[in-house]
Amino acid sequence: MGRIVLVIALVLSGVFAVPTQALAKSDTTLYIVQLSGDPARRTESARAAVRANRESVLRRAGIGRTVRDYDTVFNGFAAALTAAQREKVERTPGVARIWKNERHTADTISTPAFLGLAGADGVWAKQFGDPTRAGEGMIIADIDTGFWPENPSLAGLPEPRPDQAVIDAKWKGTCVAGTGTPQQQVTCNNKVIGARFYDSSGFGGWSGEFRSPRDYDGHGTHTATTAAGDYDVAATINGKPVGSVSGMAPGARIAVYKALWRQEDGEGSGGTVDLLAAIDDAVADGADVINYSVSGSTRLVVDPVSLAFYNAAAAGVFIAASAGNEGPDASTVAHNAPWVTTVAASSHDRGAIKSVTLGNGRTYQGIGQGDAVPDAPLVDSVNAGLAGAAADRVELCYPGALDPVKVKGRIVLCKRGVNPRTDKSIAVRDAGGVGMVLYNPSENSLNADYHVIPTVHVDEVTGAAIKEYVRGANPHAALSATTTTVARAPAVAAFSSSGPADAGDGDLIKPDLTAPGVDIVAGVSPAGHHGNMWDGESGTSMSSPHIAGIAALLLARHPQWSPAALKSAMMTTAGNVDNTGGAIQRGAHPANPFDDGSGQVRPARAFDPGLVYDSGAADWARYACGIDQMQLASDWCPVVGAIDPSDLNYPSIGIGSLPGDQTVTRTVTNVTDLPSVYVATVTPPPGTTVEVSPPTITVPAGGSATFKVSVKRTDATYRQYTFGALTWTDLRGHAVRSPIAVRPVALTGPGEITGTGAAGHAGIDLVSGYSGIVTAHPYGLAASSEHSQKLIGATAAFVPSAPGLSPAIFSFEFTLPPAVKLARLATYDADVAPGTDLDLYVYQDGELVGRSDGTTSDEEVPLNGGSGTFQVYVVQFGLPPTLTDQVVKAHLFVVGAPLTGNLTVSPKQRPVAPNDALHFDVAWQGLDPTKRYLGLVEFGDGTAARAWTTVAIGPQRPTIP
Repeated sequence: MGRIVLVIALVLSGVFAVPTQALAKSDTTLYIVQLSGDPARRTESARAAVRANRESVLRRAGIGRTVRDYDTVFNGFAAALTAAQREKVERTPGVARIWKNERHTADTISTPAFLGLAGADGVWAKQFGDPTRAGEGMIIADIDTGFWPENPSLAGLPEPRPDQAVIDAKWKGTCVAGTGTPQQQVTCNNKVIGARFYDSSGFGGWSGEFRSPRDYDGHGTHTATTAAGDYDVAATINGKPVGSVSGMAPGARIAVYKALWRQEDGEGSGGTVDLLAAIDDAVADGADVINYSVSGSTRLVVDPVSLAFYNAAAAGVFIAASAGNEGPDASTVAHNAPWVTTVAASSHDRGAIKSVTLGNGRTYQGIGQGDAVPDAPLVDSVNAGLAGAAADRVELCYPGALDPVKVKGRIVLCKRGVNPRTDKSIAVRDAGGVGMVLYNPSENSLNADYHVIPTVHVDEVTGAAIKEYVRGANPHAALSATTTTVARAPAVAAFSSSGPADAGDGDLIKPDLTAPGVDIVAGVSPAGHHGNMWDGESGTSMSSPHIAGIAALLLARHPQWSPAALKSAMMTTAGNVDNTGGAIQRGAHPANPFDDGSGQVRPARAFDPGLVYDSGAADWARYACGIDQMQLASDWCPVVGAIDPSDLNYPSIGIGSLPGDQTVTRTVTNVTDLPSVYVATVTPPPGTTVEVSPPTITVPAGGSATFKVSVKRTDATYRQYTFGALTWTDLRGHAVRSPIAVRPVALTGPGEITGTGAAGHAGIDLVSGYSGIVTAHPYGLAASSEHSQKLIGATAAFVPSAPGLSPAIFSFEFTLPPAVKLARLATYDADVAPGTDLDLYVYQDGELVGRSDGTTSDEEVPLNGGSGTFQVYVVQFGLPPTLTDQVVKAHLFVVGAPLTGNLTVSPKQRPVAPNDALHFDVAWQGLDPTKRYLGLVEFGDGTAARAWTTVAIGPQRPTIP
């Protein structure tokens, strides 16, 4: 659970005023148009100016109708445009950028006690006196799949409310009932004080869905009640009591923004315009906190949603967002902007041990809920399918795929993946099975879900052993009853997405921190959960609302704190040990900051952090300019300037490339009423030295102090991250901890240089991090092999998770040998008609391994280090209005052994010392001026390669007479 498919398409605002079919014309595509200048945020006078400017741009562009106008946190509009209209809009003064639609995958019963909220000594009692008043005066906006208004965890709060005047003063939203029967509509109360829904992208069309803010899927109800569900509500699942549940901020109010819709296949889908509209409305409505349990870009911090969050945070709104569920692979973390708090998922201490004993006498431990199952025949699902059922659906135990004749009275072994885990047990039950063993096919979390029949969930090692046993004669098994234990916790979930972030190249540590996200019991929709009002779900979708709710608690006590200060308070007081006193684990190893950020949130300490690392809109803009991204979305950089991204005043310290040494600067602010003296303690990353200057700071009450941190490599391994920490402590009990992540490199320089024509030259400038020599070796240049086909029309219907062909799509395969230095797929604007938009998708063994789907035809997918057979899909997403078809080319570059004669570099070798500036000249000759080439210059220290710069040479530009 916790997995929602998010289609970044363009969607309508507020309610739905324009029928979907009215926008689905074949010659138009929905776009978000970003205008120059800042949005209004929460200033009415500024909003009037923004609207006047938008009307002026619309008149100049000749656009008579928009799908959605944005002015609070995003300056622009959404419109259905033909290719010709899009070209005209792009040329219209006042237009900053046009964004296309993309497709993305998005992603509590004991957690209040586990986090130190509940109990006589907990946060609720100490900070608020009465748990039912924890978070009073706060409004949490939940952007998700809606809510189930009859859920007891969302029942109205006792009247009168002491904070009602505060709520009335800032709340400007509304409760949209929706359409259909009264049972399909919603009503609000003094808990859920507002509700809206959004859809013109067509994702709300499934017959089972509600055309209202009512939640079918259950995901939205779960996230809303985790953040701010009522206090101490008795919960039952499958008719059995499971304890009492509470949200993180039981006294806070909730505003619901339904921008995701349940699909017939069980997924949930929505679009960028929906989500952008929800953010825009949430801020305008008066929300203090936004929970966004939907994944986002791993590469950009200036996509439309991130820009909207930038302005929301600048307006004082705290944003919690899920890190993503693509772990444990590195660089899968999403929401990498510094103005968003990015949350990893970890376990909590409610253990549910359950075992399976096989007929050969061996017992394997897993986890699960439910009663014991006495000895019964055991069958692998792959051998229990209905005749004609798809093999993959049988193996995954899809409902309707299992044969009752082969399942009745048996325990069934089912493979995890694709369909919801609890749907698998329903399939087994409906086919007459008496129990299920669910196994992971690869490393992943173990989940004690509430299945409809007794179920044991086991890991990939145990799963393989049981599959081997089932191959024998007359396999049998028995399942134990659940044993409730206090589990070792927290541990970072295997599915939780990891850093280092692609955006920022490791100079900003993401995720920021972790919170419970495994087997979280909270409210759900009975429509999507087999009649249950509560259920257990897992994902970073579940961890994010924990942080949203805790932020509301902090803000209720510290209304003057900025979103950055709130984040800092949680990050610098987070914990790095589990309940056994050992380091927080991920799998069999200690977690590092790319797993859990600063550690597990500890709410009690966050109320009095001592010092905070504060920052604001100007700082964030300078950071985004420093990573060369703000330039993609605005013209602010010449005005605000840029900083080295490692110098952003952030509660953690990241240096993605350390050639020798680097010094970063930080400023801390005392948020207490008393001055204090702090002393620095450093745990240097292994293989480095760290010096803090000054090592002691005196910070007056409400005042600030600035210090520098110098990191120098000694013997750390090159190109591998090494981790440490800086902690400031005073005599008043404060300990302000910042994780440090650095990646020493021998050399730094440009990733790529470019040129054109049959002959030419260019320079490569490097900085060294060692004493010795630098060698330079060229590889290539290799001409591209072209794959081409005539494509007819355009399509926005390509689904990356289920690729297919159409007249506007072609596909080809290629094989890479193991000894390849560099491989790349690319398409180019110059090869197609102006106004064409091409996209590239690359698969290996059915898995998407690369994609490039920007707004033009300049697309590129690197395949460095890969070998084997790949399949490529080339999609003609957009065509100019004058064309119905054209020949489209895709270029494959494969750079292998050194080629002599066409690429040279000088000098071939030179001596260096740490922090030397180096210059090399690259020359090419003898090329076909009509072709494209790719090569590589490899720099080494005489014993090993240390840095690489690609060389891309394009065809000769035509001479203009």
